[in-house]
Amino acid sequence: MRQITEHRKQRIRDVLSRRQPDLTLVMDNIHDPHNVSAVLRSCDAFGVQSVHLYYTREEFPRPGRKSSASASKWVDLHRHTSSEELAGALRSRSMSILGARFSPQAVPVHTQDLARPTAIVLGNEHQGVSPELVPLLDGEVYIPMQGMVESLNVSVAGAVMLYESWRQRNQQGMYDQPALAPADLGRLFAQWAQK
Repeated sequence: MRQITEHRKQRIRDVLSRRQPDLTLVMDNIHDPHNVSAVLRSCDAFGVQSVHLYYTREEFPRPGRKSSASASKWVDLHRHTSSEELAGALRSRSMSILGARFSPQAVPVHTQDLARPTAIVLGNEHQGVSPELVPLLDGEVYIPMQGMVESLNVSVAGAVMLYESWRQRNQQGMYDQPALAPADLGRLFAQWAQK
């Protein structure tokens, strides 16, 4: 059995105490594994414990250890190959599903209440959110931009939206007390202590 220092134990406890089980991202057929790895790194950084991978056109990604800084071992990945399966998983957690899209219906991401249970769908780099997922969306959001380019890299967009989620949740003190159930805290602590 691997020996773990008291410092490491406390670090794990501190990180787990700030995890947000009711905030997630859905990576929708994201093609570039480096983008997937970068998104996972942002998820870990902002306290997202679970990420959903929806892959119907692309192969399931194998996140690179280098670009994710091994973040994939700290974030739970849930694979889905049907929109019904994905929707069921998110709705069972009472999550509002928002799509990152630049459409006439989209509103600036900071105008949405991201402190409520939320899943944000990040679409494919070239085709955006899959057409079959659009009817499942409760809303569409975009990142206001001031320059000539009209979009950000998907990993950057994910990080910006997660930062906005963190900002809103932090203002409400949602990182001050553990949000994970005690059983989940114990299970994850035992898993992480072996990593």
